[in-house]
Amino acid sequence: MTPHNDIEEIAAVWLARQADGLSDEEQAQLTAWLDASAAHKTAFWRLEYSWEKASRLTALRNPDTLADTLAETRPAPRRLTLPRWAMGLAAALAVVTVSAAFWPRPAVYATDIGERRLVALPDGSRVDLNTQTRLRASISPDGREAWLDQGEAYFDVARDTARPFTVHIGGRTVQVLGTRFSIRRDGDNVRVMVAEGRVRLSGPKSASAPAPVILAHDEVATGDGRSTLKSSTTPQRVEDNLAWRRGLLVFDQITLSDAAKEFNRYNETQLIVGDARTADIRIGGSFEAANVEAFVRLLRSAYGLEIARDGENVKISE
Repeated sequence: MTPHNDIEEIAAVWLARQADGLSDEEQAQLTAWLDASAAHKTAFWRLEYSWEKASRLTALRNPDTLADTLAETRPAPRRLTLPRWAMGLAAALAVVTVSAAFWPRPAVYATDIGERRLVALPDGSRVDLNTQTRLRASISPDGREAWLDQGEAYFDVARDTARPFTVHIGGRTVQVLGTRFSIRRDGDNVRVMVAEGRVRLSGPKSASAPAPVILAHDEVATGDGRSTLKSSTTPQRVEDNLAWRRGLLVFDQITLSDAAKEFNRYNETQLIVGDARTADIRIGGSFEAANVEAFVRLLRSAYGLEIARDGENVKISE
């Protein structure tokens, strides 16, 4: 077996196990495997797309049905019993072979650190991509789907009652007809904020999955693992959270530690807060996301903080 086939089989096993629901430890193992190689991510994303689009994979949610189907294709009179992951592997590998010829691959859009990008989709929808973001989108007469693999995006979805727009965020999905909303994904942590209209946020598919959450304008939901917290916010807070679309970071008395993390998303220069006391200093105001030097100068002049440089790292302390 070639290394490529090895990767395909491992990706299929992970995909089947993910459909059953991963533990925190398993999710960490999957993340590590994906981060180890671009080939791993490519294989997994291709299989994931095939899995989600293939109607025949509904059988994976009913192992008895699939086992019966497999058994009927063999002359042996005994019932064929397979572990769930093995059935998932067989089906996923079969589907990816067939689908490669019939289904177009999703278009891929990505940004580097500090980069923003406006994407116009074929259906008239528009997506703003923030720093270090990767989005895949498939727009066809049969449906509209996107996958936010990492980062942050603002969606302005064209209304189409016949084709709901679905965004997949790991195990979660957001479905809309036409609205404006943002999604930020940091690994398993997801935040959905609605600027206009309504969206439905569904959790990971499992027997214990919570009911979908309906979000209206000026509402936000944060998901971590299988938990989802919904809360109301204000139009000003929504505008502040979307300030990155104008190249700005708006802080409302957040800790210096959290402010540094935000700046680090946009810049090669990385801010390191040296001690707990300094980390707890509260910061407020509007700042250029790409102008980390101005922010550092402000910290020195306004708070009297010590600034020490070491290459691309800037250490901040009292």
